Amino acid sequence: HYVTGLFALDLHPDDIYWCTADPGWVTGPAYGIIAPLLHGVTTIIDEAEFDAEHWYRILQDEAVTVWYTAPTAIRMLIKAGPELAGRYRFPHLRFIASVGEPLNAEAVWWGKRLLGLPIHDNWWQTETGGIMVANTPAFDIKPGSMGRPLPGVDVVVVDHDQDTGAVHVIDAPDVEGELALRVGWPSMFRGYLDQDERYRKCFHPDSGGDLYLSGDLVKRDSDGYLWFVGRADDVIKASGHLIGPFEVENVLTDHPAVAEAAVIGKPDPTYGAVVKAFVTLKTGYTGDDALRRDLMGHARKRLGAAVAPKEIDFVDSLPHTRSGKIMRRLLKARELGLAEGDTSTLEAPAPQAKS
Repeated sequence: HYVTGLFALDLHPDDIYWCTADPGWVTGPAYGIIAPLLHGVTTIIDEAEFDAEHWYRILQDEAVTVWYTAPTAIRMLIKAGPELAGRYRFPHLRFIASVGEPLNAEAVWWGKRLLGLPIHDNWWQTETGGIMVANTPAFDIKPGSMGRPLPGVDVVVVDHDQDTGAVHVIDAPDVEGELALRVGWPSMFRGYLDQDERYRKCFHPDSGGDLYLSGDLVKRDSDGYLWFVGRADDVIKASGHLIGPFEVENVLTDHPAVAEAAVIGKPDPTYGAVVKAFVTLKTGYTGDDALRRDLMGHARKRLGAAVAPKEIDFVDSLPHTRSGKIMRRLLKARELGLAEGDTSTLEAPAPQAKS
């Protein structure tokens, strides 16, 4: 955590650092407690519920220099509007990073416009023990990308042979596959409590236990930057296309009216499935039929008719886990009238459609 705190978060002893993660989520103890203690930085702790004005006041009044937060919080700040952000000044803030789920390109540029700094997305999982992939301060950000592997982390993109079950490393750029890590990184997890078989299944047996399979689908571009596509179990198959939810959500949130979006696959007798979107709006916008048509046209222009949403519901909020991840399975269960399953990690209530 010392090394990743330096490379991915640029922590130094004279920093005033604020990690907004709940201590019940792995980022909280790892990068809210351990990493800043190792670097000897002053750390801000705030137990209050999210409030945009309160957060801006902390950033300003406590002279925060490094801020580590989540895309959900950033989208909530965006939703609060630029006027509120404009009341505050952040002359000490020098680095912003985000983790928990993919950060769309518009949010990166929002940080640049409103806070004076772009937001550096990074990627890791509880199982990896620490940050593995990041937009670091040493390299240019590619908005919408999770960045590049940190030194000492060997990331490969793999595909699965449906007939044999074998895993093949993808060397060509811009080809979708599963993100995998070669074992041996310093913070590699050693097991799940009392679940040895589950642990073994995380590693591909044909590779001699060499590859940890993350379950996240990505593409790697020619510069080595990784781009999140979606969880393997979230991918939508519609009209013969495999559609990553984040691809659609990213386009929807590029629209000036949209604060946050989530998409699911809805069964359809003709197409197999169609994409349905749930959208929250920024302050000052009304979810009506005209805006719905405008959003659909915006998505078709960027994605094509086969990939763009066929249905859009405007909602007050989206359901998130306490770590900030959108619970798409809960959206799908509500939409299809299915059992909701385990909701113990639910932070926000599942939305009810406004229109």
